[in-house]
Amino acid sequence: MTGQYNPLLVCLSLVVAFLASYTAVELSGGLNALASAKRRPLWLAGGAVSMGVGIWSMHFIGMLAFSLPIAVGYDFTLTAASLLLAISASLIALATASRGTLSYRRLCVAGTVMGAGVAAMHFTGMHAMKMSPGIEYTIWKVVLSIGVAIAASMAALWLAFTLRTADLENLVVKRLGAAFIMAFAITGMHYFGMSAANFAAGSLCLSGGRLDANWLALGVTATSFTTLVGTLALLGFHTSSLSASLRRANRKLHYLGTHDALTNLPNRQQLSLRIAQAIVECARKESMFAVLFIDLDGFKSINDSLGHGVGDDLLEVCAERLRQALRHTDMVARLGGDEFVIVVETLSDASSAETVAEGVLRRLSEEITVNGLPLRVSASIGIAFYPRDGGDAEQLLHSADAAMYAAKQGGRNTFRVFEPKMDHTALKSLTLQRDLHRALNDGELSIAFQPKFSVASQSVTGVEALIRWRHPELGEIPPLEFIPIAERSGLINEIGDWVLREVCRNIALWDEKRLPPISVAVNLSPIQFNVPDLVSRIDALIAAAGVEPCRLMFEITETAAMQNIEKTSHTIEALQSRGYTVAIDDFGTGYSSLGYLQRFKFDQIKIDGSFMRDLDAGGQRGSALLSAVVTLARALQIEVVAEGVETELQFRTLSELACDQMQGFLLSRPLPASEFLAFLSCTADRVVARASVCDAPAGRGLPSLPVMV
Repeated sequence: MTGQYNPLLVCLSLVVAFLASYTAVELSGGLNALASAKRRPLWLAGGAVSMGVGIWSMHFIGMLAFSLPIAVGYDFTLTAASLLLAISASLIALATASRGTLSYRRLCVAGTVMGAGVAAMHFTGMHAMKMSPGIEYTIWKVVLSIGVAIAASMAALWLAFTLRTADLENLVVKRLGAAFIMAFAITGMHYFGMSAANFAAGSLCLSGGRLDANWLALGVTATSFTTLVGTLALLGFHTSSLSASLRRANRKLHYLGTHDALTNLPNRQQLSLRIAQAIVECARKESMFAVLFIDLDGFKSINDSLGHGVGDDLLEVCAERLRQALRHTDMVARLGGDEFVIVVETLSDASSAETVAEGVLRRLSEEITVNGLPLRVSASIGIAFYPRDGGDAEQLLHSADAAMYAAKQGGRNTFRVFEPKMDHTALKSLTLQRDLHRALNDGELSIAFQPKFSVASQSVTGVEALIRWRHPELGEIPPLEFIPIAERSGLINEIGDWVLREVCRNIALWDEKRLPPISVAVNLSPIQFNVPDLVSRIDALIAAAGVEPCRLMFEITETAAMQNIEKTSHTIEALQSRGYTVAIDDFGTGYSSLGYLQRFKFDQIKIDGSFMRDLDAGGQRGSALLSAVVTLARALQIEVVAEGVETELQFRTLSELACDQMQGFLLSRPLPASEFLAFLSCTADRVVARASVCDAPAGRGLPSLPVMV
C-alpha cells in the first residue's frame, strides 16, 4: 500500500523546521550571553521545550503530509512520548552549543546522542499510528536515516556553537543561513526515514482519534509558530535588555577608566585631558590657570600604624574636603596614594590660586574622626602656573611637584609657588633617595652625640644620639633634608634599626672602658613610632646587644604623639614597663595641650628651640610657656629640657625659671662618636663613684657628670 504527500504540508513542515532551527541558534547565543548562572537552568529548560516543540511539529506535520488510502490516527501516549524525545534531544543540543568548548569528542558524543534522540522521536511517532499489520522498514534506509540524523545533529551543534557569540560580523545573515542548512538536514532526515516505511496491502490503523489531517496540521503549525515566535520575541526582549545592560556596563567601565575607584575623583587620565582643555582655552583667551599639587603630611604613618582601611577612610574624607574647597570652575583629581591635584581656572592673578591653597590647608588641618579615632593631617602644596611654568600637562605637573617638595622642606603644612631653582632641589631629592640605600650599606652614615646638662650644676645628665650622613659627592647632608626622604622611600625603619644598633655598640664600648653610665636618647620618626611591632622590635635589638633597657630614652615628636592618642598612650606604657624612658620632643610646636602631659606620662619634656629664641627677643611667649610647663611638670614628676640654648641670656632665664636641663651650642655641639668617647673619658677622671643610672627613680634625678672646664 502506497501513500501520497501533500505539497503544501511538506512546505509547511520545512518552514517550521527553519523556524525551529533559527530559534535553536538564537537560544544558544542567548544562553551564552546570560549573565546570571542561577537563571541558566530555567532558560535552558524553557528553550529545550520551545525547540523540541518546533522539531516535533516539523515531524508531525511531515507525518500528516503523508496520506494513505485508509483513515489514519495517532496514539496519544506514543505521540506524547515522541514529543518528550524531541525536547530531550533539544536539551542536549542547547546545553552542548551554549557552554564550554566544543571538542571533537564532545561534538561526536553529543551529536550521536541528539541524532539518536531525533531518530527515536521519528520512529516513535511512526509507531503511534498502530498499523496492523505493523509497518515494515527497509533496514538499510533506517540505518542511513539514523546516520543522516546524527550527521545533521553534529552539523547543527557546530553551527549553533560557532554562531553563539554576538560580536561576529553579519551575525543575523549567518544565523539565517545556518537555520536553512539545519532545516533542510532535519526535514531530509525525516522524509528519508519515512521512505524506509513499507505499509502492507490492506493495512488498518488501530489508533483512535480520527481527525482531519489538514485541520490537525493547521493546529500543530499554529501551536508551534506561537511557541517559536514567542521564544524569539522573548529572546529579542532579553537581547534588548542585555544591550541596555551592556551600555550601562560600558558607561561604568568608562567612568572607572577615568575616575579613582576609592574617592570617585577624576584620575590622572582625566586630569591630563582637563589640563589640555584648559591650555587650549587659555591660549585662545591669553589668560592663565594654576595647577596645585597636594601631598598629605603624615599619611604614611597613619596608614602603616592603623591599617589601610583607616587610611582609605581618611583619603575619602580628605577628597570630600578638597571638593568643598573648590570653586565650581575648578577640578580636583587623585593621582594615587595621598597625592591630589587641583586645576584652578579663570584666574585674574596668582593670588587667587594662593587663596585656594590656603583654603585647602585650612580644611585639611581640621580634626577628622575615623572609626572613632580622632586624627589630624596637614598638606604640602606646590603651585605652578600656565604658561609661565609649563606648556603642557606633564611640564605643569612636574613644576607643581617640585614646588610641593619645596613646601615639604619648608616645614610642611604650607604651600610654595614654583621657581626654576626648585627643579634642582627636586632633582637633588631624587638623587638623595637613590643614594640613601647605598649610604646605609657603605658606611656613609654615622652617629654624633650631643650632651644634655643640668641647669643648676651644668653637669652632664645624658646624651642625645643624632644621625649624620656624609655624601661622597655632596658632603654633609642635614638630617632635616634626608630624614623626610627616608620616610617617603620606606627606609626609615631600616635606618632606625641601624641607629639603635650603633647606639648600643657605643654604650657597650663605654662600659668596656668603665666610663660612667649615662642615658642615651634616640629619636623615633613618626613612621617608626607607629609600626605595630615597635616595642618587640626594640626589645629584640636591645637584647641582641646585651644593653640594659634603662640606658635608653626614646624621643617622639609632639605631632607624632597626637596622631592617635589612644595608641600613643599604650605604646608609651609598653616601653616604660620594659624599663625604657620616653620623652616628648619639640614640645609646643604642635596642637597638644598641657593636659596631655598627665595622660601620656612622659619621663621628659623637651621644649622646642624656637622658644629659646623668643627669650632673646624679650618676648613673653617663650617665658610664659616655660614657666607653665616647668610648674606642671614638677607636679607630675616630669623633667623639662630646654633645647637650642645658645646665649647667656637664655641660660640665665632658664635658671630663674628653675628648668631642669638644657641642651644647645652654648655648652656643647654634637660630637662625633670618637670625640664624645674622649669627652666622657676626660670627665670620668673627675667623677666620684655614684649609683648606676638604672638605679635612679624613673624620670627624676638621673646621675649627672660634672663638665670638665
